[in-house]
Amino acid sequence: MPPRSWLFVPGDSDRKLDKAISTGAHAVIVDLEDAVAPSAKPQARVTAREWLSAHRQHVTEGRPIARWARINAIDTGMWRDDLQAVMAGAPDGVMLPKCEGPEQVRQLAAEIYELEQRHRIPNGTTRILPLVSETARAAMTIIAYVHDPLPRLGGLTWGAEDLSAVLGASRKRDAGGAWTDAFRFVRAQCLLAAHAAGVWAIDTLHDDFRDEEGTRRAAQSARADGFTGMLAIHPAQIPIINAAFAPTPDELAEAEAIVALFAANPHAGTLQYAGRMVDQPHLRMARQLLGIG
Repeated sequence: MPPRSWLFVPGDSDRKLDKAISTGAHAVIVDLEDAVAPSAKPQARVTAREWLSAHRQHVTEGRPIARWARINAIDTGMWRDDLQAVMAGAPDGVMLPKCEGPEQVRQLAAEIYELEQRHRIPNGTTRILPLVSETARAAMTIIAYVHDPLPRLGGLTWGAEDLSAVLGASRKRDAGGAWTDAFRFVRAQCLLAAHAAGVWAIDTLHDDFRDEEGTRRAAQSARADGFTGMLAIHPAQIPIINAAFAPTPDELAEAEAIVALFAANPHAGTLQYAGRMVDQPHLRMARQLLGIG
């Protein structure tokens, strides 16, 4: 099952990293980018490596916690130092910010391959998660992920803050709280491209962690729209996100019934269930919900 909640934790904070394991987050992202001041980055790399190395076996909700690291963007010149540090801790994946298309993913993948060999990490196990929206150029390349074979691509995710600054936008949402056109376009492209590429679709974070109801609405909307998970910036958001993405008992029961119905009628394309017609798309959704492909 894909991680539902993805928690950013500053890579220079031992205290926050120590608490991350107990938050219930399905994935912890040790952040070496925006959360760390330039002067603190060298020590943050050491802290990140040590934390990744020390927490390989931790489990939450019966599942291993995915350990990720967000490095600095390719154009900063800092990303290779970040990558060399975190790969020594054998992370499950690397988040690439401000990613301007598949070519940068391939560049990162080539470096990861070399470091996997050096640290005796099984080849191909380190995934890549690009942030595909943080510049206008990046946003215009989202569709390219559908056509480019990228074996390490774990998912696609997006963010609004950097793009807002690049655009000089004075708002991201309208008076009703809905994303304005540019951000809605990016979100939809990220969702569609991820599903077309067969990778995780991870929605952006709700930036006011004190707004529990806003986080709940955002998480429920993300799941209803087809995202597999959501980013978080504070531990308080984790139980809200996990609850929003968790299937209800009724949903599980219906999914099991639909799978059983088609198993009993293997040659049928359409069947009747609970007074309505169900077909192959319903079967695929049921199987996905149950985690059976």
